[in-house]
Amino acid sequence: MSQNNPSHCVAVIGGAVAGAETAGALAASGAEVVVFEQNARPYGKIEDGLPRWHAALRNKEYGAIDKHLSSPGVHFVPHTAIGGDLDFAALVNEWGFTGVVLANGAWRDRRLPVEGADDYLDKGLIYQNPFVIWFNHLDESDYDGPAFEVKDASIVVGGGLASIDVAKIVMLETTRAKLAERGIDEPLLELEVKGIPKVLERHGIQFEDLGLEGCTLFYRRGMEDMPLAEIPEGADDTRAAKVRASRRKLLEKAMAKYRFELEPLCMPDGLIVENGRLVGLRFRRTQMVDGRPKPTDETFERRGSCVISSIGSIPRPIEGVPMKGEFFDFIDWELGRLAGYPTVFATGNVATGKGNIVASRKHAKAMSAVMIEAFLGLGEDGHSGEAAIARAANAEARQAGEEIAAEIQQQPAIGADTLAGIRGRVAERQQAVGYTGDYASWIEKLQPK
Repeated sequence: MSQNNPSHCVAVIGGAVAGAETAGALAASGAEVVVFEQNARPYGKIEDGLPRWHAALRNKEYGAIDKHLSSPGVHFVPHTAIGGDLDFAALVNEWGFTGVVLANGAWRDRRLPVEGADDYLDKGLIYQNPFVIWFNHLDESDYDGPAFEVKDASIVVGGGLASIDVAKIVMLETTRAKLAERGIDEPLLELEVKGIPKVLERHGIQFEDLGLEGCTLFYRRGMEDMPLAEIPEGADDTRAAKVRASRRKLLEKAMAKYRFELEPLCMPDGLIVENGRLVGLRFRRTQMVDGRPKPTDETFERRGSCVISSIGSIPRPIEGVPMKGEFFDFIDWELGRLAGYPTVFATGNVATGKGNIVASRKHAKAMSAVMIEAFLGLGEDGHSGEAAIARAANAEARQAGEEIAAEIQQQPAIGADTLAGIRGRVAERQQAVGYTGDYASWIEKLQPK
């Protein structure tokens, strides 16, 4: 342990953007920090939530996370799930930490809201998080997680950036497969940056020539309601109309570039099952009333090769953490304070209940249509504007970390014996998971094959 006489020692649960920025802010304030990470690598949604074509953004964020987690006074503990490997209440009440910060993200898929849907998991129903994780790691020889097959005519249920990513995965991979049948090997990144029509045109092929039905994204609101750009608080009707028009334009550009379809104003209402497999959904038409989708009496059916549910990510429950519905029961959402735990804080997606890097509570309001366009890869130069999104995300995480650090400094200092006890337990856990304490060599050893 590198700091000589820190007066505070803080546990941070989760090592990705929010956790790393918080750890950096706490260390800069003079606290010693222990970062507990459930995986071997700390990159979270950056590694497993952003589809792999975001290579430049991913590498930039890896570097920022690595810098914070290898800082003096920050100690990394991988392969450690709080609520599983270690008890949450014990960590808070018995270890002696000045404070505990929840930065463990939003990894649980919101359930498809049709009774009995989960009976068809792996039998026609797929959820977004495991699907994207597999897609990001499918070329790695040491990947041992769930595997999926990307199928033409997929039904995607969702609305928002993550569901557009899912639709893009389906269209890019099925297009690549059809080109491969013709002896044409097009890299994924080339198709994603240039767009499907332009790459096909280079080979003298029309999309219709491929024989693909394509995938369709089913959304409960209208095109202009998809949250791709934020309507500023207090915006007048003219400004709101401009934002809504920009949303439609972004969505239309994405549909043209990646050739997926959108069916707006409908919500899942029933299952179509044949021979024990989910082969489609019954949908109920909706209409927007006072800004909210309301179901109507009209229904229709759509069949497809599979159903991919992408309707949101929410925090996984942790035994000992109070819940209110799908979310942790915060009494203070700004600092993520929980009733009965005065020294516990929360930051990042675990506090926002959103699983996307650009969907956080504060900085989403600063996301312009141009920045979202860059994130979606809709410009001629692909994702060259993503750096601005990364800066916004990191700035928000850093601000939240600094606010928590300021609160920690107000807590009573811990004694030398307590600090020694924490250090001993941390070293014991690190040894149990095979971590030597050298962050750089650990990360180098875990480079994907």
